[in-house]
Amino acid sequence: MPKTREKREIVRLGGKLKEIITVRDKEGKIIHRIISPLMIEFKLKDVLQVIIGATILAVPVAFTEEVWLLGETLPILNIGTFLFLSVLFIGTFDYYNFYRNRIEKHWQEFVKRVFFTYIFSFIVVGIILYLIQKTPWNTDWLLAVKRIIIVTFPSSMSAAIADTIK
Repeated sequence: MPKTREKREIVRLGGKLKEIITVRDKEGKIIHRIISPLMIEFKLKDVLQVIIGATILAVPVAFTEEVWLLGETLPILNIGTFLFLSVLFIGTFDYYNFYRNRIEKHWQEFVKRVFFTYIFSFIVVGIILYLIQKTPWNTDWLLAVKRIIIVTFPSSMSAAIADTIK
């Protein structure tokens, strides 16, 4: 069985980053070439996908009375844990889908993608809960934030998944 060499390079084609993997045999002849999209940049299209993805689960969850009551009864430590888990799950998902072999060179883009996925999900949920009058900002802003964080937990997961659709 002949030994092969693999060369990876990142190029921009049509304004989008692509990874080209060239496999050569021991004589240097090209056996196979793979061109695949590299999704390490967070652009407007990604933002729109995150917003739509966040809305997919925010709508059914935000309209349930159980979530509103959880916001009233759960202690702040539990709410903080939901926030932490949301960011952890987004980070883990994005790492394994976009950055696994590229984190050293693109860690800033990774942090930006995780941060903005959560923030945009939080904003979408905040708007939805505000529209159905479940965020009492003037009387109990902490309750409003707690409710938003609870609903953002599943919403941010669907946002991260929608971001992978290319």
